[in-house]
Amino acid sequence: MSGHSKWATIKRKKGALDAKRGKLFTKLIKEITVASRMGGGDPNGNPRLRKAVNDAKGQAMPADTIKRAIQRGTGEIEGANYEEILYEGTGPAGTMFLIEAMTDNRNRTVAEIRKIFEKNNGQLGAGGSAQWAFDRKGVITLAKESANEDQLMEVAVGMGADDYSDQGEEWQVLSGTDALDGVAKALEEAKIPVKSYGPGYIPKTKKAVSERDAEVCLNLFDALDDHDDVQNVYADFDIADDELAKIS
Repeated sequence: MSGHSKWATIKRKKGALDAKRGKLFTKLIKEITVASRMGGGDPNGNPRLRKAVNDAKGQAMPADTIKRAIQRGTGEIEGANYEEILYEGTGPAGTMFLIEAMTDNRNRTVAEIRKIFEKNNGQLGAGGSAQWAFDRKGVITLAKESANEDQLMEVAVGMGADDYSDQGEEWQVLSGTDALDGVAKALEEAKIPVKSYGPGYIPKTKKAVSERDAEVCLNLFDALDDHDDVQNVYADFDIADDELAKIS
């Protein structure tokens, strides 16, 4: 659910994502609920809901749980009224962070996010303090073995994707947000399975960090990502492979 970066591989290798299964379910349920509220409960006519349901099925979420989340969103059954908020902040060495959250208690969430920043040598900022450092893009991830560069060039770029890049264990394909659904659909039709896709924030320029700054940036990223109300975290720091090896 978080910001499409090579350091996420460390967390996968540690098994952290498996340990957070309950939190992941909570985030997916919130996304299904909000997507249903905003675009209706039919996945065929609601691309955001279709993606959320597919993500939930990919995590083996029970069908009844998905159905109830949709019904809460459409108002068929009672449930929390989640609000989408974008938080912005700074971390060590002038790094920038964007946090997409869903909450039913704005005051509680902002206080807790502020505390996470303060504990990790960062600061929660006002609106516009960090968003300027990122571009809003469609972001698609693919397993490395599912496609080669020729296929990505022909299918993804041919359908309107802006670019693709090697992220270690996976490919990342970027597009305009308006072209996102078309590119994802074209990949699926070409029998290239999509691991995840959705709108996201990509840093315009990455900031190299090392030693203690690198460790604190990772700690801040992980602490934000672990918060129950946080859906996605994006940051503009970059850590060299040898630094990552030392930290891990």
